[in-house]
Amino acid sequence: MIGPVDSSKVPRYAGPATFARLPRLDQVAHADVAVVGVPFDTGVSYRPGARFAPSAVREASRLLRPYNPGLDVSPFERVQVADGGDIAVNPFHIGEAIETIEGAATDLQRDGTRLVTIGGDHTIALPLLRAVSRIHGPVALLHFDAHLDTWDTYFGEPYTHGTPFRRAVEDGILDTEAISHVGTRGPLYGKKDLEDDRRLGFGIVTSSDVMRRGVDETVDALRQRIGDRPLYVSIDIDVLDPAHAPGTGTPEAGGMTSRELLEIVRGLRGLNLVGADVVEVAPAYDHADITSVAASHVAYDLVSLLALKEGL
Repeated sequence: MIGPVDSSKVPRYAGPATFARLPRLDQVAHADVAVVGVPFDTGVSYRPGARFAPSAVREASRLLRPYNPGLDVSPFERVQVADGGDIAVNPFHIGEAIETIEGAATDLQRDGTRLVTIGGDHTIALPLLRAVSRIHGPVALLHFDAHLDTWDTYFGEPYTHGTPFRRAVEDGILDTEAISHVGTRGPLYGKKDLEDDRRLGFGIVTSSDVMRRGVDETVDALRQRIGDRPLYVSIDIDVLDPAHAPGTGTPEAGGMTSRELLEIVRGLRGLNLVGADVVEVAPAYDHADITSVAASHVAYDLVSLLALKEGL
C-alpha cells in the first residue's frame, strides 16, 4: 500500500498537489478508490469558475491527515487510494463532454475501482451515474444541494447543471424508491417545481428540516429510505450556507453548516456506497480557501466511507 507523502519529512506546501498528497494512479498497481477531477463548468446558469475546482480542492487537501477520527479509520492504510488526475473534456460542447466523462468513468471503474469525483459543475453527475449504473444497475441517490436540479431545460437545453437528476430518472438509472434531496432551500420558479420533483420520486429533507430535526434524526430517515441498495452520493457544495461555502456559483442563504454536512455524511457508514462526487466549488469567489477546505474534508470522509466498506 502506498500512502500519502510523510508531512513530517516533506513540508505540506512542497511537492505535487495530488489529493491528500496521495500517489498518482499511474504510481500504483491498482487503486481501490480513485479521486478524480472533472474541470468542467459549461453547464452553469449563473457564476462560472467550477472548472478550477479540482486543482483548488487538491491544494486545500494538503492539510488532510491519514487518520480520520470521525469515522475511526485510516483510509489510506485500509485500501489503496490514488489521485486519478483529471478527465479532460471539451469545454465548448456539453453533449460531447458528457460522453467523454461517462466513457472515462466507465474505464476507471472497470477493474473494481470506486470513484470520488471532484467537479466541475453538477452537469457531470449525469454521466457519472450512467457509468456507475452500468455496474450496479439503478442506484439509490442522496443529493445534497440547495437546489432540486430536476428542472427540464434551461434556454431550451436539456443538459445543464440544473437538470441532471431529471435526466437520470428518465434514463432509468436511479432506483426511484430510494432517492432524496438533502439541504434544499431558497426560492423556486413555482410550486410546480416541487410537484414535478415528487412525481419523479424524490423525497426532500430541507435545510430547515436538518436544523429542526437534528443530524441524528435526519440520518435515521435517510438510512431507512436507502436500505441496502447500491448508493451514489452527489454533493453540491452550495448545500452549505454561504458563510461556510462562499465560493460557489449559485449561493442561497439559510444553508447547512460544514459540521452538519460532515456528520450526516459520516452517518452513512455501513451503507452500500458505490461512488460519490463533490461539485460546484468556484474558487474565484472563495475567501481564504473556506469552500475548498470544506470540499476537501467532505471528499476525505467519502473516501473514508468507501475504505470502510466490507470487501474492499
